[in-house]
Amino acid sequence: MPANLTFDALKQAVGSGEIDTVLTCIVDMQGRLMGKRFHARHFLDSGFEETHCCNYLLATDLEMATVQGYASTSWKAGYGDYVMKPDLATIRRIPWLPATALVMCDVLDHHTHQDIPHAPRAVLKRQIARAKALGLTPYMATELEFFLFEQSYDALFDAGYRDLKTLGRYNIDYGIFGTTKEEGVMRAIRNGLYDAGIPVECSKGEAEAGQEEINVKYSDALDTADMHAITKNGVKEIAHSQGLAATFMAKYHHDRAGSSSHVHQSLWRDGRNAFYDEAAEHGMSDLMRHYIAGQLAHARDLTYFLAPYVNSYKRFVVGLFAPTKAVWSIDNRTAGFRVCGDGTKGVRVECRIGGADLNPYLAMAALLAAGLDGIEQKMPLEPGIGGDIYEAGAARDVPRTLGEAAALMHGSAMLRDALGDNVIDHYHRAAMWEIEEQNRVVTDWEIQRGLERA
Repeated sequence: MPANLTFDALKQAVGSGEIDTVLTCIVDMQGRLMGKRFHARHFLDSGFEETHCCNYLLATDLEMATVQGYASTSWKAGYGDYVMKPDLATIRRIPWLPATALVMCDVLDHHTHQDIPHAPRAVLKRQIARAKALGLTPYMATELEFFLFEQSYDALFDAGYRDLKTLGRYNIDYGIFGTTKEEGVMRAIRNGLYDAGIPVECSKGEAEAGQEEINVKYSDALDTADMHAITKNGVKEIAHSQGLAATFMAKYHHDRAGSSSHVHQSLWRDGRNAFYDEAAEHGMSDLMRHYIAGQLAHARDLTYFLAPYVNSYKRFVVGLFAPTKAVWSIDNRTAGFRVCGDGTKGVRVECRIGGADLNPYLAMAALLAAGLDGIEQKMPLEPGIGGDIYEAGAARDVPRTLGEAAALMHGSAMLRDALGDNVIDHYHRAAMWEIEEQNRVVTDWEIQRGLERA
């Protein structure tokens, strides 16, 4: 679905006073929106052509620390500029912010005006182009889960993120009465996103107290990634406007289930789902089988892009619907890769490994890279597994730690060939910094366990 404002329509809205602010946004390494607020008239005068940002925006951590060790930028290199180039096809209204529109930007080299290779949008665009060279268009959708808290972000910050109280008090998975109590914020989220040109299908209570899921209609891969990033930002902003807070952490508490971001994928050719073959078993074409085979072959190597933080790996717990085995199955929620819609024109593969903390551009790019490798190599698909896959002891494991996943990503010849050495080295440095920070910090668990007893 295209964004809901053309450049000409934006001009008219600015002229009438309906819009006075334009957000120009890039996506950082963590999948967050970063950028500037333009006076709308200045955006129309010149800002629509390009603006600039510090190149440290693609070399920081969650806390915006100036992490050293990146080849792309450093104190020694002086932290120069990148060009933010608005993609005018992505202009949309942001109805929950007064008189505001938003446009996504590509990140370009200040001197050459070429894409910065490790910019998340550029990483995904490269794999989309690779698919299109094969005559294929990737379509994807993401299902985002998150928790809502009755305290505000500021209150939680000031309390050191202790005594968090979820808006819902008990599991309301699919429950109507339970979600009615949260409808004040969830209705605002659904309607706000829909009016921003994001085709929300539905929301529902998820399988943990205070947990929600929001589903957006599938689209081409780049549009889906843009919508995913805007959706996360929108959920936070709308919750904040009501004095609430939302988190997309993969696992905010060890006693609670984690939050996922399942990625549904199909490849289309000539306006039809190329994954569908009416005559084939389960309706799965040879192309689809090769694609899934590639993802399985490289599943462990690409896990970093589905689970980028130390906390991400706390989600992979037996019996809580997060997969621990990177295998495929027909309509089985215990598998890392689940075939949905088997036997129908909507047949697709759902990767269930990723958490809600993933960067959608990087996750989709890595999944595409693996699947396309399977197609190019005509990889045969291994037999699917049924039953309780948590008990499939000999099956391929999802990596258990960030360190394990980062090492696999760093050593992957496929990912280096598909994404580029500079991209892999850049994100490996991000993973190493995350681990370094974890190793430095003394946790509450360590103090409670050892202060007296050690």
